[in-house]
Amino acid sequence: MVPFAGYSMPVQYPAGLMAEHKHTRDAAGLFDISHMGQLRLVGPDAAAAFETLMPVDVIDLPAGKQRYGLLLNDEGGILDDLMFFNEGHGSLFVIVNGACKVDDIAHIQQKIGARCEVQPLPDHALLALQGPQAAATLARLSPGIERFVFMTGGAVQIGGIAAFVTRSGYTGEDGFEISVAGKDADALARLLLAQPEVKPIGLGARNSLRLEAGLCLYGNDIDTTTTPVEASLNWAMQKVRRTGGAREGGFPGAAKILAQLTAAAVGAAGHTDHDTLKRKRVGLVALERIPVRDGTVLQSFEGQDIGIVTSGLLGPSADRCVAMGYVATAFSEPGTRVQAIVRGKPVPMEVSTMPFVPTRYYRG
Repeated sequence: MVPFAGYSMPVQYPAGLMAEHKHTRDAAGLFDISHMGQLRLVGPDAAAAFETLMPVDVIDLPAGKQRYGLLLNDEGGILDDLMFFNEGHGSLFVIVNGACKVDDIAHIQQKIGARCEVQPLPDHALLALQGPQAAATLARLSPGIERFVFMTGGAVQIGGIAAFVTRSGYTGEDGFEISVAGKDADALARLLLAQPEVKPIGLGARNSLRLEAGLCLYGNDIDTTTTPVEASLNWAMQKVRRTGGAREGGFPGAAKILAQLTAAAVGAAGHTDHDTLKRKRVGLVALERIPVRDGTVLQSFEGQDIGIVTSGLLGPSADRCVAMGYVATAFSEPGTRVQAIVRGKPVPMEVSTMPFVPTRYYRG
């Protein structure tokens, strides 16, 4: 157990990180993520108001659907990444990161509290059942739950316990995130752990699973010093909010981010504007079996510092040393060779596409 965001969190259970990682890949793993922040934004103007805080299409998200979002500061830096779900009838359900939740809720209240009701849900727990057998396991306890596909969800009963589920698979595996009243969390966790496919999984395996999926961890891979474009999260910004879109801009840092998006588009044609977009998050694979940890300096083979590793480990399923980090834009193309300086010695690495292990989201 380790302290994290004011909670005691399990890094691993007796089976150990490697066994927990592989069990989630093969069967179903139960994660307690109740430290994360849950809130509702309620009112007819909630979607339009929330959209002013993010470079994301909130207004057009259909009821019953979920989307990934990014809270930004005025410089275009990422305050937090989050998930939001349109419950319909002017209600958005939002999940934010545990270490950021107090600041996030205060920020949202200050910016849009006059336009909608901001309702924190401190008495709610959050469990995540992840893995290829998660759906079959939950369907045994909640018949029909398998109808949900990737990034959808709704209110259900699980073994008679009222819950709200989404199917996003935050580990890169197919899976469900389950919001439940705090008073029911222990009973629900025990009910799930009583199923033969399910074992408890800690933060260590959560980290290796999400890294193999190429998913950012807030505080490591993204923070207030990184923009969504630098973080290679362009896919999270829909066309309607981009230059030429029906609701172009109108979010914090829009001028900078829209300029970076243009530079990235030019870069895709082989002529990146390095002055506008100086660095990018990339996947990295070590060409020797030496783990490269976060904080490791990246250099060109001429010895020039070109970036830094933000997450890295020996991927249990990838079976190779994988990492993410930021490199100067000129070194960001897949196949580019760089070197990591590990304990004073260079380790050759290659820029790679992500994910390192194919994701298995259920799209129906």
